[in-house]
Amino acid sequence: MQAILLSREEVAHRAKQLYEGGIRQKVETEENIGKMVIIDIETGDYEVDKTGLQASRNLSKKHLNARLFGIRIGYNVAVSFGGVMERVSK
Repeated sequence: MQAILLSREEVAHRAKQLYEGGIRQKVETEENIGKMVIIDIETGDYEVDKTGLQASRNLSKKHLNARLFGIRIGYNVAVSFGGVMERVSK
């Protein structure tokens, strides 16, 4: 199958659509706040773990060349370098 090149913005847009369309309701629990959810934007598969590293590895094993996007559960950004991560109010 031929790969379709997507911009970073399109990958992010698709991931956020999947997250808001059903993943959020499943993963946004008190014990998951602050963890990473990694989403395969082509299949809709996702996994949650503390840093996102193992989740990314697991999804990459399931789907070769998976297009992955990470979202920090409950926060407005995934990481912050010298800035502030704000908790998203629900």
